[in-house]
Amino acid sequence: MKQKKILIVDDEPNIVMSLEYAFKKKDFEVFIARDGTEALEISDRERPDLILLDIMMPEMDGYETLKRVRDNKDLSHTKVVFLSAKSKEKDVEKGLKMGADSYMTKPFSIKKVISDIEDLLG
Repeated sequence: MKQKKILIVDDEPNIVMSLEYAFKKKDFEVFIARDGTEALEISDRERPDLILLDIMMPEMDGYETLKRVRDNKDLSHTKVVFLSAKSKEKDVEKGLKMGADSYMTKPFSIKKVISDIEDLLG
């Protein structure tokens, strides 16, 4: 079976490190971006199966990044999951309405994130 590619987009180093470690243990190929601009460059090159995306980041936020991923026909198959500290119902609704496949809030359980992502990717 082909190794699944996941792109973690977050500007918080501790979150990135713990998620990267956990996904690599589950045999995912992991890519890291610190902001939306870098995420789009990596997505164009690597075509991840899933993007785990923070909303509040420097340069380009998660909403704009999601919009650009959804507008790119080469990335239309890519699953996008928001992982954000923005936990109000209206934030979750906005993210899903914009085309995210799922929305998880921080703080989070790594086990739950991995389990949900494995489910999403089948």
